[in-house]
Amino acid sequence: MKKIEIYDTTLRDGAQGEGVSFSLQDKLAITERLDEIGVDYIEGGYPASNEKDSEYFRRVQEMDLKNIKVCAFGMTRRKGMTADEDPGMNALLDSGAPVVTIVGKTHDFHVTDVLRVSLEENLAMIADSIGIMVEKGREAIYDAEHFFDGWKANPDYAAQTIRTAAKAGARMVVLCDTNGGSLPEEIASLTRAAIEALEPFGVPVGIHTHNDGDLAVANALSAVDAGAQQIQGTINGFGERCGNADLISCVANLALKKKGYEVLGGDGLNHLTELSRFVYDTANVNRRNNQAFVGQSAFAHKGGMHVHAVNRASSSYEHISPELVGNERRVLVSELSGRSNIMALTTKMNIEQDRKVMDEILARVVDLENKGFQFEAAEASFELLVRKTLGTFTPHFKTMKYHVEVEDFVHQQDMELTTEATIKLQVGDQLRHEVGEGDGPIDALSTALRKALDGVFPNLKRMKLVDYKVRVVNSEAGTAARTRVQIECSDESDVWGTIGVSENVIQASWNALVDAVEYKLHKDEAASKQGTPDEVAAAN
Repeated sequence: MKKIEIYDTTLRDGAQGEGVSFSLQDKLAITERLDEIGVDYIEGGYPASNEKDSEYFRRVQEMDLKNIKVCAFGMTRRKGMTADEDPGMNALLDSGAPVVTIVGKTHDFHVTDVLRVSLEENLAMIADSIGIMVEKGREAIYDAEHFFDGWKANPDYAAQTIRTAAKAGARMVVLCDTNGGSLPEEIASLTRAAIEALEPFGVPVGIHTHNDGDLAVANALSAVDAGAQQIQGTINGFGERCGNADLISCVANLALKKKGYEVLGGDGLNHLTELSRFVYDTANVNRRNNQAFVGQSAFAHKGGMHVHAVNRASSSYEHISPELVGNERRVLVSELSGRSNIMALTTKMNIEQDRKVMDEILARVVDLENKGFQFEAAEASFELLVRKTLGTFTPHFKTMKYHVEVEDFVHQQDMELTTEATIKLQVGDQLRHEVGEGDGPIDALSTALRKALDGVFPNLKRMKLVDYKVRVVNSEAGTAARTRVQIECSDESDVWGTIGVSENVIQASWNALVDAVEYKLHKDEAASKQGTPDEVAAAN
């Protein structure tokens, strides 16, 4: 098995992506997670650029890291000064990082027209920068910026730059497709050329690809097949412009699809989904549902024919078992569904043999989706629909009326807005009349509903609203269009989604809120009937 090093640059290159930002604590937390999963290198940032990166390198030395090596990133020394005079070089050394990654110019155009130094001076800058790091006892990695474009423009000079880095003591030369426009066959061919150029020095090559042609992962894998021994990339493909190679896909493909490669020490694959979502949440970036291997939709099946086949043999529509990467299979229900979808989602209700009920549920789903409902992200509302169809649904409360009032008023010469909701519920033989205030009409309704029910159903105190989304269904109707409201709630053990659709956004929201509460109450009742884990074990 050939070991392929995984070099993560989420904290530096990934943070350059639009909308991505990490606090110091975020960077330390991600470092810890990457260490746990077995990543070989993490690039913490450029210590000369800002105080946060400088503090990161100080704090990371206090962590008990088991697998990962921390790298400081910087550029070659400036023109016209020695390496030991250069403040960037000194910042890299002062960071205390055991590994230093130096990026230098490989494309002659960038040397003469962007950096504006002579070709000879650029070679001296590479040699001096790598040399001082090795002299000071640091492991040096050389990132050959614009390598592929540079080699195509002037192969002799590109070869000189990487040989210079190798001769100066670089442990690894990384070939960068900086503009992200190369094709896999070009990557493979020029990677082999670079390996041949460095053969006298015994220095291996790595690969660093960008995704401007939507080929970053394919290009990285092509380089590995051509002989590269390290992949640089980011978790979830974060990065400038179109992003970097997604390390999640690189690792999964190398470990599960290709033969003869070892990554992450041969372990950690079943934590990839967890890692991906942790980095999304830490960066406060929306997840990509269709992300390969780890996306919520990666193993989701909607078409009835697909679900029928997957129920018989999962490999019929899945290229790997989702559990291998810590993901899970999901069956969706929609107007495209067949009985197989309904059967898969209602297994615990033991109704798969009742064809009439199955057809009735499917017809109800199709009818509601024509009106704007969408049950893919509203499994809780779907389960309640099934219970109502079966006649096993007993409501815990009945809405008698609700009223929302939004008022602008003058307070100390400033206009202030207040929102108040009044609700009247029948709970058993009680009438409960409550008022709630909130930041908006939905928040006020939720507050009033909680006040009316918390005393009767104390478990609701552990339920919280996680997300609230509104979408117009038929925009051609203008202000009379139907709105779809989706609510996501959670408690200490589960997350569930509900839906409401109406021409009135308040009514749609109320219906989704009621479903969310009813699902929580039915779920808890079912759990209490099963007993605690100890009681279940004793009964068995």
